[in-house]
Amino acid sequence: MRDAPLVPLGDGAASGPVADDVAMQRPWQRAASLSSTPRRIADFAERFLADAGFDRAPWLAVVFAGGILTWFALASPWQWMGAMGCGVLIALGALAAWRGDDDRGHLRSALVASSLVFAAGIAVIWLRSETVGAEPINRPVVERVQGYVLEREDQPSRDRIRLTLAVRDAETGTARKIRVNVPSDTPGLAGEDGDGLTEGAVVRARVRLMPPASPMLPGAYDFARAAWFKGLAATGSVVGGIDIIEAAPPATGIAAIQRGLSAHVRERVSGSAGTIAAAFASGDRGAIAEADEDAMRDAGLTHLLSISGLHVSAVIAAAYLLALKLLALVPPIALRIRLPVAAAAVGALAGIGYTLLTGAEVPTVRSCAAAMLVLIALAMGRDALSLRMVATAAAFVMLLWPESVVGPSFQMSFSAVLAIVALHSSSPAKAFLAPREEPWVKQMGRRVTMLFVTGLVIEIALMPIVLFHFHRAGLYGAFANVIAIPLVTFVSMPLIALALFLDTVDAGAPAWWLVQHSLDALLGLAHMTASQPGAVKLMPQMDRLTIGLFVIGALWLALWNGSARLWGLVPAAVASVMLIGTPIPDILVGREGRHVGITIEGPRGERQLLSLRDSRSSYSRDNLLELASVTSDPIALPDWPGAECSDQFCVITIARGGRDWSLLMARNRDLVEERALAAACERSDIVIADRFLPRSCKPRWLKADRRLLVQTGGLAIDLKNERIATVAEGQGEHGWWRGEQP
Repeated sequence: MRDAPLVPLGDGAASGPVADDVAMQRPWQRAASLSSTPRRIADFAERFLADAGFDRAPWLAVVFAGGILTWFALASPWQWMGAMGCGVLIALGALAAWRGDDDRGHLRSALVASSLVFAAGIAVIWLRSETVGAEPINRPVVERVQGYVLEREDQPSRDRIRLTLAVRDAETGTARKIRVNVPSDTPGLAGEDGDGLTEGAVVRARVRLMPPASPMLPGAYDFARAAWFKGLAATGSVVGGIDIIEAAPPATGIAAIQRGLSAHVRERVSGSAGTIAAAFASGDRGAIAEADEDAMRDAGLTHLLSISGLHVSAVIAAAYLLALKLLALVPPIALRIRLPVAAAAVGALAGIGYTLLTGAEVPTVRSCAAAMLVLIALAMGRDALSLRMVATAAAFVMLLWPESVVGPSFQMSFSAVLAIVALHSSSPAKAFLAPREEPWVKQMGRRVTMLFVTGLVIEIALMPIVLFHFHRAGLYGAFANVIAIPLVTFVSMPLIALALFLDTVDAGAPAWWLVQHSLDALLGLAHMTASQPGAVKLMPQMDRLTIGLFVIGALWLALWNGSARLWGLVPAAVASVMLIGTPIPDILVGREGRHVGITIEGPRGERQLLSLRDSRSSYSRDNLLELASVTSDPIALPDWPGAECSDQFCVITIARGGRDWSLLMARNRDLVEERALAAACERSDIVIADRFLPRSCKPRWLKADRRLLVQTGGLAIDLKNERIATVAEGQGEHGWWRGEQP
């Protein structure tokens, strides 16, 4: 582009080139310069896309997931329609602007494909929500129901059985699906009568039902959303006995085999190791003790308990290799068929069978689908570990279960796979693992080192997702997984398979003995790792911008090639700074106003939590502790020296943001004289109650009573910045949100 001529100033002097100094251009020159800016941006984007040498399929899967996430983030149908319309308009605009323009081929294709795929993502999740979503009941009820058992889940660790029933609504006559917990000591459940309480039985019971619960606090688990996509209208428990009107037919399905296999394994392996072995063999996690699950979680080993990629891959790989070696020993077969194709077929059958046997949960189906693609690639002689394979598996899952995109299981499993593929496809990793003439000890050392590096990269990739969903993460997971993954993959699971095979001739006892000791070692590792100082990192609720920057940075690092991928470190670094600066809420208020937590500084500078009620509910207590980033048990507010409590109210003053805040909190719903209450409210900055307070109660800053909380849901209050986060902010007009509109 030629330099523009010099333009004389008022005194006759000449300025610099106008192309470089827009402020000194004449209006017609400024317009021409600005009009060239989009062209320069388009030229840069075209050159970047042409030179990047990237695979388009993974990015299209990312854009499709972005459309799904956009539907969850936007509030109302008109916004969903607007986002879809924008996608279509961008695609049409790109086609119209650059039709037949070969100089914009890459950019045109990227905009058209991405915009249409984005709109398709919104359409798919919207259709899924309208198709499977079940309207929740309006209020808690106690009623007698008669229903058909759709699913039974044994949970011996919690002394209960969980039933999913299809019942008929007494008011409307329409069918609905509910889930109820049946205590193990319920009359009619034990003995021979209880044996008929399986899938296909018809039962009658008096039940206490609740609408699926929305998040207790901002950032807490949204069970109402999960129940919506499962079609559950209510959850609850059985009150009194349960009558089996019609026993289930003889158990012959997968569920019966799964329960029988789980019981068989627990008989052969005792204690906690037996519950873990049952989970590996049948997918039944109901018998695992809560203490063991907590230890596995804090040690970064929870993924070993959920039947997913590691387990399915181990089963398929074992079947593939075993079939390949055995078929090679039969010359008539080896000379007439392609052994990789036959072995892939055997591996596929083994993987599908294991997926069905372990309950065919979404993570297992997802892993099985990805494994099938790997087998197809092996049979065709293609690269089995590629980003295109990961993208295809992700697209398969998102088309069938688009709601899984917002769940931790989908995000963690695909993040881990992307991290593995990106690491092992990088030039340094290939050079490090390249075959060379060296002693076997060095070769083994390289593989062990790479296993540790892989675990470390996975932990780094998963850390933001784990903190976003669970607010706590095990920091030593990379070290524990170096031992745990080989132990499970190459010792425990093969031994379980061998023991089950030997049990057909009643000779599995030695193998079960080895299983017992291998899983005892796994649990010992988990408890030892979780008990180390600083093993767990707690974090308050991460905002959407922070997690979004983490995801963008990680995807950029994983999906681009060459030095361009290093730009992904920029958003990741910005997100890390934002995460460190995330404020911890000063006050947490549960969705009904009953549970209130106040963060304070202990005598040694440690963070502690004051709790208004000494709740027996571990769910409420854990939510308050996690979102307050407190590891110690909560302190009852009446026991705190700085609090003044009566039978009806507690008053406490805390210093935040350079001033004192006076809090008045109701302890029960007993009636209080209105004038005294109004006077107490007038002296308080914040009033919190699980009842409707009279209008005469006017605190100086916030009145969080029942009238407000039914609109907002739970609250997280930052007094220093005077900000209030609410559950309702992220719900919009989605079907599962039951908050009242103001």
